[in-house]
Amino acid sequence: MTKYTISDLNRDFPNEAACFEYVVSLLYPDGITCRKCKKLRPHHKLTGRPAMSCGYCRTQVHPLAGTIFERTRTPLKHWLYAIYLMASTRCGISAKQLERELGVTYKTAWRMFHEVRKLLDDSGNLLTGKVEMDETYYGGEVRGRGKGFTGNKTLVIGAVQRGGDVRTGKGKRVSHAEIKGFMAQHVSPEVEMIFTDEHPTYKFLDKTGRHEVVAHKREEWVRGDAHTNSVEGFWSLTKRGIDGVYHSVSLKHLQSYLNEYAFRYNRRFAPTPMFTAMAERISEVRLGELGRYNPIGD
Repeated sequence: MTKYTISDLNRDFPNEAACFEYVVSLLYPDGITCRKCKKLRPHHKLTGRPAMSCGYCRTQVHPLAGTIFERTRTPLKHWLYAIYLMASTRCGISAKQLERELGVTYKTAWRMFHEVRKLLDDSGNLLTGKVEMDETYYGGEVRGRGKGFTGNKTLVIGAVQRGGDVRTGKGKRVSHAEIKGFMAQHVSPEVEMIFTDEHPTYKFLDKTGRHEVVAHKREEWVRGDAHTNSVEGFWSLTKRGIDGVYHSVSLKHLQSYLNEYAFRYNRRFAPTPMFTAMAERISEVRLGELGRYNPIGD
């Protein structure tokens, strides 16, 4: 992956005007169609406002409306720096550090990171080929109940396509319904093979004829092509990141943190700098009703 350094960031975005032009170029790569003229027209930025007007009829457009920058009073340069920080680490970065580096309040720093994470959901294309599946739990232990007690923890299901992407999802408990629901959303029915551990919940996959098991309880970790090392490696990276950087995250926002780690993992072989990959998502989703982000064009 090509590295994108702080020098590159300062060169590309020396001021607020350059940041605004960059965001507009992402949102309107072919130019702005005036809603009154119904044609592509040159537009000019209005002084002191995040708005542009048609050079022919002066009809105004607000490019930041519907994006994570809507109504923000934080400079766009701060936003792009926050994206740069998130893109520059494998394990994440805390809002406390952004607070220190930008001189903003913790509330503002946390909101910036939270809004950026809304852009990083990769769920969409189904996993194909050879897929590893595994489940883990997030949450602390209850005193006196031992390590095996999961009553206060949240189930997280994960699947990794060999050499490809990872998908994650929260659940209530390990059950056929949860696994089948997760697979319907993230795994292609035409998958070549599914590798899991020996948890009995996965036994229904035996009927497909495309299921291989590694018996971890018998200390079997690899048997030929059968293993779950890829998905377990993703869990290890994610848990170390959350424990080491964030210490803990609320269950309400857990999925957005999982999406952040999955986004990086899914682009581990991509030639595009991670900063560019994250920043380009600004153009792919817009804020819809009730605060939900929807693909542009919906």
